[in-house]
Amino acid sequence: MPAKPSLDGLEEKWSHRWAESAVYAFDRSATRDQVYSIDTPPPTVSGSLHVGHVFSYTHPDIFARFWRMRGKAVFYPMWWDDNGLPTERRVQNHFGVRCDPWIPYDPDFQPPAAPGKQQLPISRRNFIELCLRQTEIDEKAFEELWRRTGLSVDWSTTDQTIGPRARALSQRAFLLGLQRGEAYQAEAPTLWDVTFRTAVAQAELEDRERPGAFHRIGFTADNGQKVFIETTRPELLPACVALVAHPSDERYQPLFGKTVRTPLFGVDVPVKAHHLADPAKGSGIAMVCTFGDTTDVVWWRELDLPMRTVFRPDGRFAAQAPAGVDSGAYEQLAGATAYTARERVVAMLRASGDLVGEPRTVTHAVKFYEKGDKPLEIITSRQWYIRNGGRDPQLRAALLARGRELQWHPPYMRARYENWVQGLAGDWLISRQRFFGVPIPVWYRLDEDGSPLRDELVLPPYDSLPVDPSSDVPPGFVEEQRGKPDGFIGDSDVMDTWATSSLSPQMVSGWVVDEDLFGRVFPMDLRPQAHEIIRTWLFSSVLRAHVEQGSLPWRHVALSGWILDPDRKKMSKSVGNATTPIGVLEQYGTDAIRYWAAKGRLGTDTAFDPAQMKIGRRLAIKILNASKFALSLGTAGEVTEPLDRALLHRLAGVVERVTQALTAYDYTQALESTEEFFWFFCDDYLELVKTRAYGSDAASGSAQATLTVTLSTLLRLFAPFLPFVTEEVWSWGQEGSVHVASWPDPDELRALAGAAEPAVLAAASTAIGAVRKAKSDRQVSMREPISVLAVTAPQDFLTALSPAVADLRSAGVISEVKLTVGDTPSFEVAL
Repeated sequence: MPAKPSLDGLEEKWSHRWAESAVYAFDRSATRDQVYSIDTPPPTVSGSLHVGHVFSYTHPDIFARFWRMRGKAVFYPMWWDDNGLPTERRVQNHFGVRCDPWIPYDPDFQPPAAPGKQQLPISRRNFIELCLRQTEIDEKAFEELWRRTGLSVDWSTTDQTIGPRARALSQRAFLLGLQRGEAYQAEAPTLWDVTFRTAVAQAELEDRERPGAFHRIGFTADNGQKVFIETTRPELLPACVALVAHPSDERYQPLFGKTVRTPLFGVDVPVKAHHLADPAKGSGIAMVCTFGDTTDVVWWRELDLPMRTVFRPDGRFAAQAPAGVDSGAYEQLAGATAYTARERVVAMLRASGDLVGEPRTVTHAVKFYEKGDKPLEIITSRQWYIRNGGRDPQLRAALLARGRELQWHPPYMRARYENWVQGLAGDWLISRQRFFGVPIPVWYRLDEDGSPLRDELVLPPYDSLPVDPSSDVPPGFVEEQRGKPDGFIGDSDVMDTWATSSLSPQMVSGWVVDEDLFGRVFPMDLRPQAHEIIRTWLFSSVLRAHVEQGSLPWRHVALSGWILDPDRKKMSKSVGNATTPIGVLEQYGTDAIRYWAAKGRLGTDTAFDPAQMKIGRRLAIKILNASKFALSLGTAGEVTEPLDRALLHRLAGVVERVTQALTAYDYTQALESTEEFFWFFCDDYLELVKTRAYGSDAASGSAQATLTVTLSTLLRLFAPFLPFVTEEVWSWGQEGSVHVASWPDPDELRALAGAAEPAVLAAASTAIGAVRKAKSDRQVSMREPISVLAVTAPQDFLTALSPAVADLRSAGVISEVKLTVGDTPSFEVAL
């Protein structure tokens, strides 16, 4: 026990010792009923973490530490989310390069020493090598920070979403789905991000408010009558394929079944009836284009309309006009962005007289890819999908039933899952036109002209996974046949990152590669995650486990809220309002940051609050000092005194409440109950027994034994929250680690307390509180002597106080205590 206990250096000291002793290693001999397994969220390795990550990752660690002390073998792996757009962007910016899959591989390539303004094009393989190099550096930095944060992870079980095992299992699941008919390829309208030039899934969308304007535009009917529509996207006029009004709208009954001519581009388009048209919106009749939004897709499909495509994958207008569109007018749009094309079309409409009045400005929701900077377009492309219940009522019902099997913390979050499942508009689009990801494991045969036969797939055997079709050769072919007539070509797409992450429970549990481990830890016990990715990670994981294992992937899900900045906005690296954790950890200490994190309830957004961190640091310091005092007195004796017995009786109730709270995933209530008792213990009980505890008689031994038992219990109750200070104090008087010590047993405490009378402690606490208040009010030292303390109270109170009078006199420096029966408790102090 140090002469002057301090929090300084505890993180480095104990992180190193925990690593050396492998105190958090998983016991592979434990059976499933002896295991508690956690599906740890893989942090995205694309830069630095912020304090919000420390906040949310503290929560599963609290549960891991709790269940480990309850005797469970805790399976708590860590892995890294490497692949995907965030890593690609980081590598592009860091090295000053961009991927061009048509450039040949350069085995001697080295990135520019000083990246220029123009990114250097490099081959896909060279680009992936840079991604792997950068993620390896980032992962080491992340692990160092997580160790500093006190995560009790088994660091021998790390993996990557781009690692060989993850790639092999992702591809295996894809091929199994393909065999069962759950994975399929289709050419269809696709949400498209023009910046990244990739397809985007429904789960990755977000609405952003953007300024726009309604343009009133006249179409011409056969009889010369003008039919006016209002649109925010006049640039899509050359893609117009119909006008649509509600079947009951009397204004347009004469037009149904007839055609009208588009302004500028001279195309005759039909006027159709459809129930989705809103008579109260604009002029009540809408322009259908291929495609302006998802409603256009619905109308196009259900009304069997033709296709007029104008956008290229880069978001610019195609060079050639769609069939039937006036090429003279269209020439002014070729190669233009959507914004430029809109300006030009509006100018042309003004000149032709087909624009009625001036555009009416509005602010409206526009769909974006969650990582994108430009509005999404809808482009027809061939993509891979996985059936998810969007078009299958039976599967949808099964997934809703799975959601009801799952234990949600907090429970109301289940509604978000059900709303998402019920609102699915289509199957899960999993293919992406990117580079650093898990390749789609498919090749296509080429016909005699060298064109791919999309229905003649060549698939790899399972034992050859992982494969990369862009460089690996399929069974039955040689490399010289790549791209040649009667040869083959590899699918160039990669999977959506969620297609890999959705298999995280299976990956970390050893599905296929380690069936012994899989049987011991799956289905897992806990998925901790953020609430905003219920629609992506949680839902897709439930889907994969349902089809692969016929079960839930885990029994419980714990959903953390967001961390808010001082302006009550979500803290985010991309927004630029995030606080990096290392400075905060150094200023307040890890235990103080974990204390703040544990004050934020599951599902509830929490403000970044240094004041709470200061309270947490003060608590950790108090644990050091109170423990030093308690351990300096010795541990001899039996618990015999009424005040001591009452304290242990009260502590037993605290242990029960804390245990119940943590079992119910309410770590905040568990911490509050522990902390409340601790401050009562320090402020009242320690003060009351301090003098007695210094003695050597039986009463002194009773106090010493009570202090020892109480301290041991409190250290174990605090251990899941404040791992460093509790381990430090535990090491002063105990063997081994507090984090593998047994959880406190309330029955053992009650057995030590014996025939306790709880009222003794309550009465003594009230009395010493009154003495402190009297001295504080008179602005004198707490050690100022009192000649007489006159206590007037009901007999029950006086009876309870009597056994503690000697301790009360010592604590309050009181010469005489007078007890008088009265109606209500009152205390008169004579200094």
